[in-house]
Amino acid sequence: MGDEPNIQGIDRGLTSYGDPGFSSYLRRASIASSGYRAEELDGPLIGIADTSSDYNACHKQVPEIIEAVKRGVLAAGGTPMVFPSMSLGEPYLNPTAMLFRNLMAMETEELIRAQPMDAVVLIGGCDKTLPAQLMAAISADRPAVLLPVGSMITGSWRGERLGACTDCRRMWGKHRSGELDEEEICDVRDQLVPTPGTCMVMGTASTMACITEVLGMGVVGSASPQSVTGDRGRVAVETGRRAVQAAHDGRRPSSFLTRASFENAIRVLAAIGGSTNAIVHLLAVARRAGVDLQLTDFSRLAAEVPLLVDCKPAGVGYMEDFHRAGGLPTLLKVLEPLLDLDAGRIEGVTVGESIADVAPPQDWQTTIRTLEDPLGPKGTLAVLRGSLAPDGAVIKPAATSGELLTHRGPAIVVDGPHDTGKLDDPSLDVTVDHVLVMKNGGPIAAGMPEAGYIPIPRKLAQQGVTDMVRISDARMSGTAYGTVILHVSPESASGGPLGLVRDGDIVELDVPNGRLDLLVDEEELARRRAEFVPPPLPERGWARLYAEHVEPAHLGADLDFLSGMPRTEPSA
Repeated sequence: MGDEPNIQGIDRGLTSYGDPGFSSYLRRASIASSGYRAEELDGPLIGIADTSSDYNACHKQVPEIIEAVKRGVLAAGGTPMVFPSMSLGEPYLNPTAMLFRNLMAMETEELIRAQPMDAVVLIGGCDKTLPAQLMAAISADRPAVLLPVGSMITGSWRGERLGACTDCRRMWGKHRSGELDEEEICDVRDQLVPTPGTCMVMGTASTMACITEVLGMGVVGSASPQSVTGDRGRVAVETGRRAVQAAHDGRRPSSFLTRASFENAIRVLAAIGGSTNAIVHLLAVARRAGVDLQLTDFSRLAAEVPLLVDCKPAGVGYMEDFHRAGGLPTLLKVLEPLLDLDAGRIEGVTVGESIADVAPPQDWQTTIRTLEDPLGPKGTLAVLRGSLAPDGAVIKPAATSGELLTHRGPAIVVDGPHDTGKLDDPSLDVTVDHVLVMKNGGPIAAGMPEAGYIPIPRKLAQQGVTDMVRISDARMSGTAYGTVILHVSPESASGGPLGLVRDGDIVELDVPNGRLDLLVDEEELARRRAEFVPPPLPERGWARLYAEHVEPAHLGADLDFLSGMPRTEPSA
């Protein structure tokens, strides 16, 4: 299995001086200053991406994880070479980390190609880093193993177990409603993020860690160990070993990633009640692999799989509970009848072989359920289409109360993430029956921020309202919950119907039938379309390049010259 080995060591990809012999001589002279022996430089050289940053608290343990990876590389006979890489700290980036996912993917791909390494270990975790690294590894197509940094340990406040960031939103909602005062919400804040690591609920980071493992791009058991534990260190050592083995075997992503790999990933996404963000990321990752994944694949496969993992926001538990219950290998054992067991992995085995000796869920735990006794029904994720979303939109029914999954009501429209303050105006004429609609949150207009979790108008929050139908072309944090429709495509900035909605228009949501419709006659919409003026593009830099070349959400929001798949025109 895999391609022929191609160990080149320090002479891989020589710098161009017009004389290859001199290029090798100069490179070896330069690296001699670091104390390397000549025999260490002939390979396999294993690059290790260092995404540690003071602007990324999730990655605080990365230096320690790198040392563990090095031990694995050295034990397997390789030479570790650490290099700095872009790091995307979710709460620290303006306007959104998503704007920089494709930039990180491009930078990481170029660093893998440009620097001498026979295989690479990519360490990431905070929401957009793992997707970017998957995209980069697939496009570079060099032996690669991805290593999630791991989630946090839970905190506690007044005897209540807490974790970022589903509980962040829940507690903030209590503060907005007046249930928690300023001192109390600050006390809560100091307990929500008690250790380094990614959010300890089944948010985007944990979801993508699971996706990375089931794709076979991370070693078995790599998704669930917490960042600060010995289990995470042992996984890191194994990752280093496997990177050396992959270099010897020539096992590149293209040698084992197939459509079956991605369909298995979608089944896992449904079973864990994972983040809607994984949809846009998986679409982008699949297109990099030359797999024509569509939104319809998500709705089709999710309809076959019940909710099996009891983790917030679709459940009540946390990632440490999932890990103790057996993590992804145990979940895959439950899903065994539904999976394509012939899909490959970085270790050189199939998915079926990797779980052959895994025990089913044990009776002492309740986090991982069985197909016969699931936590929730099938269809944890749903795709919607209709006159308001011709190319599709997504919703996570598993994270809703279910009461609003069929709803008709008048729209209250905000012009973008910057305009949601109007919802707190006490004179605003708004009821629980209204539908909150936000324009200009899509890839072109705003970089697709996590602004789709539109806040409940303050006066309704103070009356105890916790959910309303909310619609946008933006994204929502995987830690969030509610009847929130996201990724509406075409986006408003490209002239999609979302950009034509006005206050008072009737919007109809019908999740059971996969519909999202704007009940305005076509003649009126044509008049509005003729008056439509798109928002201006950014003036310069990456934001300008991104806005000019980003593909729509239903294709993964990659750049059109990087995706590896032909561009398609949006629906009218």
